[in-house]
Amino acid sequence: MGIRTVCTSILVAALTAVVAVTIRSGGSEAHPRHLLYWYAAAWALFAAAVWAVREVPVRAAAVLVLAGSAALALAALSGPPRTSSDMYRYAWDGRVQAAGISPYAHPPNAPELAGLRDRWLFPPGPACPFPDLSTAGADCTRINRPGVNTIYPPVAEGWFLAVHALSPDGARHKPTQISGALLAVGTSAALVLVLWRRGDPRRAALWAWCPAVSFAAVNDAHVDTLGVLLTVLALGTSVLPRRGALLGAAIAVKLLPAIVLPGALARRGPRDAARVLLPAVLVVALAYLPYVLTSGFGVLGYLPGYLREEGYESGSVRRFALLRLFLPDGVAAPLAVVLIALTALYVLRRGDPARPWSGALLVTGTALLLTSPSYYWYALLVVALVALDGRWEWLAVPIAGTVLYVGNAMGAHGSWLQSWSYGTAAVAVLAGAVLRARAASRGPAARERVGAVTDGAGVGVSSR
Repeated sequence: MGIRTVCTSILVAALTAVVAVTIRSGGSEAHPRHLLYWYAAAWALFAAAVWAVREVPVRAAAVLVLAGSAALALAALSGPPRTSSDMYRYAWDGRVQAAGISPYAHPPNAPELAGLRDRWLFPPGPACPFPDLSTAGADCTRINRPGVNTIYPPVAEGWFLAVHALSPDGARHKPTQISGALLAVGTSAALVLVLWRRGDPRRAALWAWCPAVSFAAVNDAHVDTLGVLLTVLALGTSVLPRRGALLGAAIAVKLLPAIVLPGALARRGPRDAARVLLPAVLVVALAYLPYVLTSGFGVLGYLPGYLREEGYESGSVRRFALLRLFLPDGVAAPLAVVLIALTALYVLRRGDPARPWSGALLVTGTALLLTSPSYYWYALLVVALVALDGRWEWLAVPIAGTVLYVGNAMGAHGSWLQSWSYGTAAVAVLAGAVLRARAASRGPAARERVGAVTDGAGVGVSSR
């Protein structure tokens, strides 16, 4: 084993140890300040490991990427969820469906579902003694927003049912976390396969070793990862109907993957566009059909209320924070929509059809910068697109979301933190674009120094 491989392995091992310590040292409800320090250490080690793997031989690097992904997933499984309670809703929705009830029919605190409650999701007692518990009528529950119907689309609900069906009795949160680990490592494998054919498989480390993946996809087990995996498989195939079907399934997990459609359709004529869009629409319609038959328009669940309220309360964070620094509130929203639409139009007309992830990254990253969400796991899709495309500067987006999320947990409420974190991310993205443009004008050697790639797009590794 060469010295470069050994050094990279040591860095990945150190990153794995830091992730394990982080899982046991704090959470968003308890000791959030500890998270900030350990997250910073994890991101620093991640950057060093990704830099080091550039010089590792390709085959050895591919093995190391997958081994590191598995090791980090195991480390993230070493404790209960630390920064999100969403997985408890996943477990509840799976249980409700297993009882033959539509997950869209009733909220968790509905009397019709009282017979499904257990001591894990609904701890007994007249008061809620722990900060991670919510009030559900006269009871306590680990499920957030127990008074509203579920928000998740049908493919996500099917995933929750499958995880429940395969889980042993009394397993509690661990099967959901294991399912997240399988999805995270599966996405690493999919990236290696796609990049082996169409790029440099070492770039898969940008996903496989990313701290946001360990914490959000595995420890907190966010279902977004299923949508990310389907999106990677979709963009990695050149068979357009298959691409459309996979994108439709991804959209029916979480709606955010719809934003990669401009990249998938870049410079496609009407016929090719229809070969993508029609299968996507068909898959979404078929996924919703059985739930619509039982719940009608109740399949929208809490989505309308969520879009109005979640993460954008006055005095905490706001939509379109960057634009609101310079514009009145009434102008920021429509301008953000126009800017996102113009970015999508640019990708549709000028994007590279051989590299659909490049345009997808531009549209997705721009949308997240402009909307500035407070939940960093929304940027898991950006992390995967960065791995495919290699423009590492876009990792500033998940970092900004992490800083905002942990900062809010520490009590740093206010739109100033949102504007500062996402503003810094925007500057990093622009700086990366400028460096790449200058490097492109200076030739291959300069491109490699800023992270260029031999296949014509900026990436974070060189090809050997």
